[in-house]
Amino acid sequence: MTMDSSRPVRTRYAPSPTGPQHIGGIRSALFAWLYARRHGGKFILRIEDTDQKRSVPGSVEMIVDAFDWLGINIDEGPRQGGSYGPYVQSQRLELYQSWARWLVANGHAYKCFASADELAEMRAAGTGYDRRYRDLPPRDAATLEAQGKPYVIRFKMPRSGETAGEDIIRGRVRFQNANLQDAVLLKSDGFPTYHLAHIVDDYHMEISHITRAVEWLPSFPLHLRIWDAFGWEKPQFAHLPVLLNPNGKGKLSKRKAQFVDPSGTSVPVLINEFIEAGYLPEAVLNFLTNIGWNYGDNEEVFSTEQAIARFDLKAVNPANSAYPIKKLDWLNSQKIQAATPDYLAGRLRPILKAAGYAVDESILQQVTPLLQVRLKNLHDVLPMAGFFFADWAAFKAPAAEILVQRKMDAAATVKVLGAAIPILERLPGFEAASLHEALAAYAKASGFKNGQVFGSLRAAVSGQKVSPPTFETMEILGKAESLRRIRLALEGLRQQEAG
Repeated sequence: MTMDSSRPVRTRYAPSPTGPQHIGGIRSALFAWLYARRHGGKFILRIEDTDQKRSVPGSVEMIVDAFDWLGINIDEGPRQGGSYGPYVQSQRLELYQSWARWLVANGHAYKCFASADELAEMRAAGTGYDRRYRDLPPRDAATLEAQGKPYVIRFKMPRSGETAGEDIIRGRVRFQNANLQDAVLLKSDGFPTYHLAHIVDDYHMEISHITRAVEWLPSFPLHLRIWDAFGWEKPQFAHLPVLLNPNGKGKLSKRKAQFVDPSGTSVPVLINEFIEAGYLPEAVLNFLTNIGWNYGDNEEVFSTEQAIARFDLKAVNPANSAYPIKKLDWLNSQKIQAATPDYLAGRLRPILKAAGYAVDESILQQVTPLLQVRLKNLHDVLPMAGFFFADWAAFKAPAAEILVQRKMDAAATVKVLGAAIPILERLPGFEAASLHEALAAYAKASGFKNGQVFGSLRAAVSGQKVSPPTFETMEILGKAESLRRIRLALEGLRQQEAG
């Protein structure tokens, strides 16, 4: 039975709490969220923690924090609650156990008493589980159970014929039943496997669309058969293409943190690594949406709202996609340029504070617009503009190699700085425009190029080769501080020249 398209759209993301979120999982969640938002539906977060050995304390908080950072709002989940909870599988064990027993009672599953030694022998023989307990008479099964012999519950897959199902992205897919085994649904400790738990949850939570990686496609026939055994209306399925390494060779590992690829490019793969690398969440969302789906109109930069208005699972390319990490830096710079100064200042503030700077809000508001066309990532603020927030009293004169500009020497630089001081002292105001006018006039009259004069002053007041524009920098520092720094640079250069 297929999903009634008239039913409300309810999508979900169901991660295991095993630590920071991998970018592949985040993309699956993003596509589910975009689809729900496009159709006015709900997006649910469900924590699949039935594999207790792999659960990592604090992981649920990491998952929720990742969505908060990305701006993917959750309608129902462990933190939000909802009418279909609880949203943590370990709190729903009785539900899975009752439905596993129902499958056994109705002939769709059976109790398997195979010991670890028996299973090892089957694996050694290369056959896999040989279904030896599938047709065990009920009386024998009851005897073994009464003896306390542990058992699992396995699903009875058909031994012949085929199982077929519809996939939104891939169309109709078919599987030969002879190649499939009787999968475990309920383990001997009473915990369900993914195969049982997610189906029971998706039914009871009224999930309408399931987006998951194509790695789950081999399990698709098992899941279809379990849905049919229960007699429940199926959701629609979309098996997403996997992310390949940036060179297009091999699947991007889910077990690996950030690495450097053969070209020397740093490749973040965990969501916390994107945050730490200084990317805007809007850039990461835009980047991920572009992998496997195309906005159209030859547009690569778009807002999340624009993506929602067009997103369609049917338009996802089934082919696996290389992870174009180099494009993320460009996208990030585009999003930085498009941001409002207030928003960008809010993203820069914690980075400056984490670096030990005392952030003056007035200076931050003035500096931020100057940086927007210069930043590739948020951490670029530190080498480019950290001097604004450092202790001004501790500022030291820069070295000659920073002060002396191209095709100049120390003597010429001394001349420029010495001439600039009285010009600046006489100015009635200290706005960038008046500074530019006065120093450009000096450059023209003295025979120096604008770049030489401006560059010498920029290095003198910032202490570095690269900074925001010279006169905007001087305006923010103010007349007294700018002149103090120029005098320090001049004195230092004279001492170096004399020595």
